[in-house]
This record gives sequence, C-alpha cells and structure tokens, in this order.
Amino acid sequence: MLRTLAFRALLPFAAALGATVASIASASAPGAQAPDFAVADAAGKPVKLADYRGKFVVLEWTNPECPFVRKHYGAATMQALQKEAAAQGVVWLAINSTETASGDYLSPAQLARWMADKQAAPTATLMDEDGAVGKAYGARVTPHMYIVDARGTLVYAGGIDSIASSRVDDIPKATPYIRQALAEIRAGKPLSASTTQAYGCSVKYKA
Repeated sequence: MLRTLAFRALLPFAAALGATVASIASASAPGAQAPDFAVADAAGKPVKLADYRGKFVVLEWTNPECPFVRKHYGAATMQALQKEAAAQGVVWLAINSTETASGDYLSPAQLARWMADKQAAPTATLMDEDGAVGKAYGARVTPHMYIVDARGTLVYAGGIDSIASSRVDDIPKATPYIRQALAEIRAGKPLSASTTQAYGCSVKYKA
C-alpha cells in the first residue's frame, strides 16, 4: 500500500534534513513508478525528484568508504558516466544513505569535499541519513544504480557493470550496463537490460 512519510522540518545542514518519500512501496522492479522524494543535498539545499519530471534521472547509491565505490571513482569510471549523462541532459543524483552512527559516515561537508577531490560531476549529492529514500527504492549495496525515465517510471535497476569485484582491472572486461543504457537513451531505444545484479558493500542503514 502506498503511504507517505512525514517530512521533517528543513534545517540548515543536510545532516539534519529528513527525506520525504511519497511512495514507500519498493520500486526495485522496472516498470514501477519511481518513489518521489525530497531530501537535502550536501550543501543543505532540498532536492525533489519531481522537479526533474520530463528528464531521465540516474540514481547512484554511494559510500566513499566502500572499496567497490572507490574502484569506480579511483578509475574515474563513475565521473566519466556522470559527465556523459550531463552532456545528454540526463540528471544524475548521487545518494548516500549511510547512517550517522556508522564508521563509514561522512558529514555533508566531508562528502562534498571527497566528491570535489575526485572531480565528480553529479547533478547533486544527496544526504539520506535516515535511509528513507534508499529503503523506498530497495537499494541494497553501494553502488546500486537506478534509472528513472521522463514520465517518472523506473526503467533500470541493478549494477554499474557485470563483474562483481573491487578490482579496477576488471572494469574493461565487464559489460558496462549504465554506459550501455545511456547510449540507448540517447538513441531513443528501449533499454536492452532493465534488471541486473547489483554488487558492492551493503548500505549502512539506520536500524
């Protein structure tokens, strides 16, 4: 059953901002309506998925302490995909659902600095410390990737590529699911792979 979470009052810092999720039903299956949300970015600015209706949106669950995330940022794979998405008008939202009590947690300022150091280029980096957005989407690992189409429908859920390892050397050997999807979106084609196996570190959700 669809239900709405209460939206906590906005505070100056992203760490103090809760997420509003219009639909908490799992959206892990392509074809479902993507749950709407409003959550603060690392600068404390609220970002709403609904504001991007009419555009494709990539959602990237991230955690800089995860070796699988570090694999793709260290090799600049993720940054390249973010820039390719931006070049074709696709919105890219990096989402960190790590709870504040976790040893992996980075404050909004720390996360923003890490992204800047890596020369990352998402449209926004979002703080989901209470895990409401991640749980609504059924995000299990970092990186877990989703693509929402211009109508707000989930069209992809799964991994960034096909080889579940933290080794940079495996990147060229893997099927690049997100790059493939971006190319098909650019060509106006249906996605050849809509559901794949996500791999990475477990999301450090608040209990």
